[in-house]
Amino acid sequence: MYDFMLFLHVIGATGMGFYIVLPLMASRASKLDGSGQAGLAEGLVSANRIAQYFLVLQLLTGGYLMSQNDYKVIWMIIVTLLFLAIAALGGIVTKPLKRIVTAIQSSESASAHIAKARVLSMLILVIYLVILYFMKYPIR
Repeated sequence: MYDFMLFLHVIGATGMGFYIVLPLMASRASKLDGSGQAGLAEGLVSANRIAQYFLVLQLLTGGYLMSQNDYKVIWMIIVTLLFLAIAALGGIVTKPLKRIVTAIQSSESASAHIAKARVLSMLILVIYLVILYFMKYPIR
């Protein structure tokens, strides 16, 4: 059972890899025309929703895996808080992405929303990389 859960956990981490390319894709939006920005933003919203499902998979499998090993409490707290930070920021970044589409449809500038999405996606990327570090080097 442990090996299967670890396999699912690795699949979840791979699915969360979307957060590695999100800053690059959000930066690309400013170089596109209006309809291209809207299309890219809609695609990023859909991909973010899928990544959120992988976050749920990570929560379930990670909880099981933590219960099967002897980790330090501080490590479990850090990892859980980092996970919650990614989940929260992943949900928050959806709003500026949706507002890009709304701004384009109403013929307004979407540059402020693109900038906000870019900053949030960079924060998510940094936290994701920190989580990967803590997964590779757990405190036992």
